[in-house]
This record gives sequence, C-alpha cells and structure tokens, in this order.
Amino acid sequence: MKSYVIHLIRNAPCEGNLEGRYIGRTESPLAMQSIQELVGLKKEFIYPEAQGFYASPSTRCVDTLKILYPEADPEVILEMAECDFGDWEGRTAQELQQDEKFRAWMEEGGQNAPPNGESGAVFLQRVLSGFEMLVQNMMSKGETSAVLVTHGGVIMGILSAYGLPRANFYDWMCESGCGYSMRITPGLWMRSHVAEVFETLPRGEEGESPDHLVVDLAREAADRAYGKRKEE
Repeated sequence: MKSYVIHLIRNAPCEGNLEGRYIGRTESPLAMQSIQELVGLKKEFIYPEAQGFYASPSTRCVDTLKILYPEADPEVILEMAECDFGDWEGRTAQELQQDEKFRAWMEEGGQNAPPNGESGAVFLQRVLSGFEMLVQNMMSKGETSAVLVTHGGVIMGILSAYGLPRANFYDWMCESGCGYSMRITPGLWMRSHVAEVFETLPRGEEGESPDHLVVDLAREAADRAYGKRKEE
C-alpha cells in the first residue's frame, strides 16, 4: 500500500528570537548567525528529497526552506503559523515581568490567551486542522513525500497529537534546522489518525545526526514505550 512521508523541519531563529522576544506573527528576518548555521548544516549533513514543499507563512520559515532547498517553490499553509502572542508580540519576558496577566499566563503554562492573542487550545486546533488538510491534499495529488518547514511549537503539536511512538508535547522539541520524518499509511491514518515517526533529520552519510542539535527523542520514546532493545 502506498504511504506518504512528511519531513518536519524547524525554522532557524530570526533576530527577535535571539533577543528573547515573543515573535509569533511579527515578521523578523533570519539572523545572520542563523543563515551561517543553516549553510553549515547543509554542507555537513543530508536533507531528504521530496516532491512537495510547504512552509509556515512566516518569512523566517520560507527563508529557512529556501536555504536548505534553493530550487523549491514552497506553498504557504496559513494554519502552520506560529502562535499569536497578541499584545506581547515583540517583547521579552523581562519587559513583561511586572504585567500581572503575563505572570499568571506563565504560571498556568501559557495555555490561556494573551491579551488580543491566541490560546494554546486554539493554536493547537488550528495547527492540527492545517496538518490534516495537508495530508488530504497529498493523498489527492498522489504526492508521496513532502517537506514542511514550520515552528517548533507547531512540530511539537503535530507529533504529540499524531506521532507514534506516543510522547508528550515537549518530548518532541528539536533544534533549528532539524526535525523528524513521519510515515503516514492511509488505512491507519483514516482509522486512527496516527503516523510513524521513523527518523530524525538531517542525517550524515553514515546515518549520524548533528551533535547536540537533535536529541533522538523518537527513539527514546520508543524505548520508554516498548523497552530498550538488547545489544547484539
């Protein structure tokens, strides 16, 4: 049976990210440091080929994709956007520490909506709706492989909802320019809306991943779920 592979890659940081600012819908260019790191990753490691290319509407995601895949003409998926931080956009935690609403938001894990912003539940619902639409479009077009460059929170939301082995939201954290490959089997997807997370990326010629850039959490989650395999 035909399967569909989606490679999820986290965007490189923009200037605002490196300054510790809440950058959701605010446009901020990739930092020069980020560009250099992406170029270095591309030289040293292998990014998978794909038939389709998709990105969050944020410039930092589109630019990350174009650095890694210069020939690609990515399709933007609005639902893959970062969370909207509302009145806190562009500000740092230090600047907001006297704001009672911000302190309460931090204490309850950032699930409630910032003033004029987006709650965690609304963010996740939007992301999952967009991802299901992407899978359906791939199946309709017969597109068996795709790259999606988006934000860390978007990736964690997708994998915590659909990924096998099962793992919590923060277990799927990854570094910039890195991510996970997931395989969708139509029957299993239609029945249970789950997909196999089978590899971290990028990979070296010998299968190695970047040092200190990606923790192989998919394998760790599998070990927790099924027990570690004995060394042969």
